[in-house]
Amino acid sequence: MIVRPNGTNLDLITQPDHAQLAGDIMSHSLELQEEPRRRLILEAIRAHDNGWSEEDAAPSVHPETGHVMDFINAPLIVRQRVWPRGIRRLAEEPWVAALVAQHAITVYDRFRPLPDWQEFFRDIEIMREDLRRESGMPLAELLADYRFVRLGDLISLTFCTATSDELRYAGWSVRLEGNSVVVRPDPFGGKRIPVAIAAREIPGGSFESDTVLTNAWRNGTTITLRAEVRGA
Repeated sequence: MIVRPNGTNLDLITQPDHAQLAGDIMSHSLELQEEPRRRLILEAIRAHDNGWSEEDAAPSVHPETGHVMDFINAPLIVRQRVWPRGIRRLAEEPWVAALVAQHAITVYDRFRPLPDWQEFFRDIEIMREDLRRESGMPLAELLADYRFVRLGDLISLTFCTATSDELRYAGWSVRLEGNSVVVRPDPFGGKRIPVAIAAREIPGGSFESDTVLTNAWRNGTTITLRAEVRGA
């Protein structure tokens, strides 16, 4: 779950919705237009968070703070179990599944030295290599294709979280400026891309239990968040 502050309220966005938006945004990438595996790359972008579906269907409360658990502060067991689940769902398209496995490795790379993450990285890397070999393509090609997955993820996350941080990856920077997500250098050939995503708005603050949060989630108001993405 993505939790976006909105005054005294919270706007909750599901991870699969964020991923779908990332794919829609990257469909406008000029460089990606020329890629022979464009369809598979876009499929990976749109499906990269499918493993979170079960978690997002039943929002939970952090036991220590009472706040909604998002994709960052979810328990270790949750953050680690969503990825094998999501990768297995995509196994009919090995290249797509391998790209999602690479995404899991990339986003959690900072945890690699920690003992509690050793088994996770071992298992995901085995899955990635099995899928890559099944595709018949070298790792260098996977990494080259993966950069589009990560860029789309960062653009969509910047919008969905409304973060003020500048995010950087592979020579690109992504930053929210007013109501625009600005990407440098421009991957879209000067095009301004309108973006929109559904969110469930609930009261902010802490919640006594998962049941209280679930009721707030069910009774919340569905709203549409809008912005634009552009290059510079």
